[in-house]
Amino acid sequence: MEEARSADKLTTEEGDSPRQTEARQRRQIIKPMASEINRDMVIENKMDDYEKIDQYNLEKINELAGHYRKVLSLVGEDPSREGLEKTPERVAKAMQFLTHGYDLDPAEILKSAMFQEDYKQMVIVKDIEIYSMCEHHMLPFVGKAHVAYIPKRYIVGLSKIPRVVDAYARRLQVQERLTTQIKECIQNTLNPLGVAVVIEAHHYCMMMRGIQKQNSVTTTSDFTGAFLTDKTRAEFIHLLGSNLH
Repeated sequence: MEEARSADKLTTEEGDSPRQTEARQRRQIIKPMASEINRDMVIENKMDDYEKIDQYNLEKINELAGHYRKVLSLVGEDPSREGLEKTPERVAKAMQFLTHGYDLDPAEILKSAMFQEDYKQMVIVKDIEIYSMCEHHMLPFVGKAHVAYIPKRYIVGLSKIPRVVDAYARRLQVQERLTTQIKECIQNTLNPLGVAVVIEAHHYCMMMRGIQKQNSVTTTSDFTGAFLTDKTRAEFIHLLGSNLH
């Protein structure tokens, strides 16, 4: 009862605009939901009509932050100075976000939105942004993925394809394996007539260090089924280059 009275007081606080009142009501719903999330820490960043909830594993964050504090010392910095005081924790949180794909099951993502449909033509989702981490130097590689499949019995919700791409990209990766993993997941889960995956990416391990080539682009591709034939693969490549919108 006390909780209900407190919530009522919040939603009718003097001077609130209708939008602020609505935002307060949403927070009353979100907070209990957040407490049920299977994470050790929930951080809320609030503005009048916006609420962002970041989820982190507190134990991992603390352990990672300790290691990054040592790294700062080893490169000659003072981790206790003002500008770096919270840097180890920030980097730890960033690293947990950049590798959160390990906690995702791409096949289950597809299974959550599979629908029977009598459609046997090409479905293409192209220009899917990719942000991944090279496993050799732990530097980013960024680019775009183009994914196509030809349904046999099932189609999948279109947003699930970019989600599968993200689930594999948000790990320590090499572009070649990333391409194949996306292809195999779609083929094994949907069992379509064929799958095609093309990825184009800039690798910062080649741009910021080493050979330092700023304009080189790495392209990888992988195909199954119908896309192994010249005609179908040529149609796919043609559509990738077409500006139809």
